[in-house]
Order: sequence, then C-alpha cells, then structure tokens
Amino acid sequence: MTHEHSFYGPLADPAGDAGHRDHPPRMGFFTDTSVCIGCKACEVACKEWNEVPEDGLDLLGMSFDNTGMLGASSWRHVAFIEQEATLGRQDAGLSTLPTGPSGTVVADGTVSQALPEAARGGADLGTAPVHLGFPSFDLPGAGSGAESRTSFRWLMSSDVCKHCTHAGCLDVCPTGALFRTEFGSVVVQQDICNGCGYCVSGCPYGVIDRRPDDGRAFKCTLCYDRLRGDMEPACAQACPTKSIQFGPLDELRDRAALRLEQLHEAGVGEARLYGHDPDDGVGGDGAFFLLLDDPEVYGLPPDPVVPTRHLPEMWGYAGVAASALLAAATAVFVGGGRR
Repeated sequence: MTHEHSFYGPLADPAGDAGHRDHPPRMGFFTDTSVCIGCKACEVACKEWNEVPEDGLDLLGMSFDNTGMLGASSWRHVAFIEQEATLGRQDAGLSTLPTGPSGTVVADGTVSQALPEAARGGADLGTAPVHLGFPSFDLPGAGSGAESRTSFRWLMSSDVCKHCTHAGCLDVCPTGALFRTEFGSVVVQQDICNGCGYCVSGCPYGVIDRRPDDGRAFKCTLCYDRLRGDMEPACAQACPTKSIQFGPLDELRDRAALRLEQLHEAGVGEARLYGHDPDDGVGGDGAFFLLLDDPEVYGLPPDPVVPTRHLPEMWGYAGVAASALLAAATAVFVGGGRR
C-alpha cells in the first residue's frame, strides 16, 4: 500500500504508517458536549464491557463528578462544570437543530428519528427545566421555567483518550506494549506492559495512567474487540443523546463542521471544535470535541504538543554528534600512533 504522508496534515495515515495494508477507514469519536446530559451511561458501559474496576464513589466536592479525571480505572470521565454565566440563546431557538435527542445529524444535514416539537421543547443543549418532585428551597435554577435560571449554566462533557495521530505514548514505550491498530487507534497490551511509566509522561493530555496494584498502564482501547466484531464502542452505543458519535473520522469531521455552523447561526458563538485540526501539535485527534467554552474550562490543554514531536530531528542531531565524536577519537588515535 502506498500513500502520501504528512504527520501534521490531512493526508496522515497512522494505520498505514504502522504497517497495516488495505486497512479500514480510520475510526474515532466526535463528542458533542452541547447535548451531553451528564447521565454517565458512557462511564458505566465502558466499565461493564471492558471490566474496568470500580474507582471510588467520592463526589470530590464537584457536584456529581465522582471520577475527577481520566485514569487507569476511569477510561471515560464525565465532567460537570457549573458556571456563573448566562444561558444566552441556549434555551430558545435551538430546538430546530437536528442533533442529540431530537435526531441524529448526518453529513448532508438530514435528520433521522426526529421527535415532535412539543416533546423536544428547548432541550437540545440540556437546559430544559426538570421538575424533581420536591421543594426547591430557593436553590439556584429551581424555578419552573427557563426564565428563572439565566444566571448559571452547566457544561458537561465525556472525556476519553484522544488516540492521537502522533501518539507520544506509543513513541516512548520500550517493550512494544502499545501498538497502533488497523483502525488507527492506540491500544495497550497489558500482558506485555512492564509498568515503566514512560507512556504516562509521553501523553500530552494526561490520559494514560498506571494502576497502583501492579503498576501496569491502562486506557481506552476504542473497544478494539468490539470493532473487530463490527460493533461500535460500548460508550457510544449507550449514549442516549448521541453526544458521543462514532464512525469514520473523515465523516465525523464533516458532521462536526455542520453542527458547529448550526450552533453559530443559532447564536451560540462560543461553540468551537477541539482536536479536529490535523495541523495541531499532535497531528489531530482520533477523538475530538465540540466545546461551549475554552478547553481549559474542561481540563483540556489549549495547545497540546506531543513531547516526541521533534524526536526524529533529535536522533539526527545525536547521530551527527556521535559521528563527530567518533571522527575526533579516530584522529586522536591515528595521530598518537604516528607519534
């Protein structure tokens, strides 16, 4: 198989670079945080399918966030971010957007499984009022209508391994425990991992981590076993609002661009894409996001750069230096022999 290649451009082919011939399209995630309702179905499905051990039920003083961050036993992390910010037009004018609970967006803009307008209300960004069945006690946002909760908003997002085009964890692994699959994802083989921890420092997102009991590294596999069986990852299948969308990465990028345009036209100017750019510091992510605020708000680095980005150049410089040292040593040896 031959292909044009650019590590930091749209023609990058990580599966092909890894030696997979006639491989399927690169698969990935597009997470639309604007329709995430924080239900944690993705966390539960991930743990159940992959047999990821329980990692604590401490709420951490952060609303309903009981994981805090991604780790060896948290391959999906749902962030709950409460902001003192007005809702703007999120409660009005977005009910016609073809996404989330109201239907699945496809690249050509058509809508499938659309619900009646009356059932949808204005909930496409998860801001419709919900009656909880107990007294409000004057809590913020406890009113019966959207007009009573315009002083704060919730941002929710399901984070996951980015399966980078240029993966630092893969570059630094000395045992070959990490490998690139035919789908373009990055997987850790626990039976080969020796727990050295190099991959932890090699990840620009702080995703991969080691379990304290045996020191081996763990992270999301993009449900590699399910992909080989022609099934979608467990988290995407369990997501009730289609906030987590799975498919060929090129199609997801087109879909994300359409969704972003729709949000901007609806007055949500703060919406932005994160991790979709093949010219960024990791060559683009296999799992990218639509955010409603700066990446730092979600605990994401604003400009991620893989630590091994300049590794080939460094090896080149090391080779030149070694050659120069060898030449100098040879000259000294030859000169000494002549004397």
